[in-house]
Amino acid sequence: MRAGRAGRIKGETQGTDMTGAVKPSWVVDKERGRRAEARETVWLFGLHAVRDALVNPAREKLRLVVTKNAADKLAEAIGISGIEPELVDPRRFDVPIDEGSVHQGAAMEVRPLQWGKLAEVCISGTGLPLVVCLDRVTDPHNVGAVLRSAEVFGARAVIAPRHHSAPETGALAKTASGALERQPYLKVTNLADAMAELREMGFMLIGLDGDGDVPLAQALAQAGSRAVALVLGAEGPGLRDRTRATCDVIARIPFAGAFGSLNVSNAAAVGLYAASSR
Repeated sequence: MRAGRAGRIKGETQGTDMTGAVKPSWVVDKERGRRAEARETVWLFGLHAVRDALVNPAREKLRLVVTKNAADKLAEAIGISGIEPELVDPRRFDVPIDEGSVHQGAAMEVRPLQWGKLAEVCISGTGLPLVVCLDRVTDPHNVGAVLRSAEVFGARAVIAPRHHSAPETGALAKTASGALERQPYLKVTNLADAMAELREMGFMLIGLDGDGDVPLAQALAQAGSRAVALVLGAEGPGLRDRTRATCDVIARIPFAGAFGSLNVSNAAAVGLYAASSR
């Protein structure tokens, strides 16, 4: 007797499309991932982060929880957004954010922002022909600070792998000080593949590492008038082997003292300043 369908071999096709044709398992998994992303929500907190999200027309807003004091301070932004706030007692501020988070009496549930495709943002997006690629930087405070610097120095995007990177969270938004609403934060399936795509668009890929082959100024001089992608790795592990190999050059930020290590967000700020000042 033949085995039943319950004994499906791993990797076998499963599911059907509208015509009844069987779908490959990878297509089914991809569709499930998209549905999961569509259901995903984020809780932003703090007066600054909530205010910037309220006035961002691209941000889908689901629920606003505020104290009377916070509602008064956010009155103009609430009016612009059109969302109906839920007024709560400060002693009963019950929303799903980490205990101890400095919410200042304001929290809002939202959908993650959708910035569009890599090529659309990096070729024709606003700002300088300059992007930042983050290789497995998972600390939301570091990513928030990088987004803030990217906005200040006019970069078109901050790019990170979809997995093993800091997700869009309230902590990240608070550190970004509003930049999350304005600075594209693109998630890609594979960072090295995205970097290769950037090279095809005309970007020069400059990896930043304390043991870089040339000073950053020399690498930027080699770039000339080309668009630049600054590539930074997580503190400790640094750039992964494939990420490093995909870069056109590995540069270092020169230091004068005996200690020559910068926090990843500080290194990004220095790199962005240097690249934007060419």
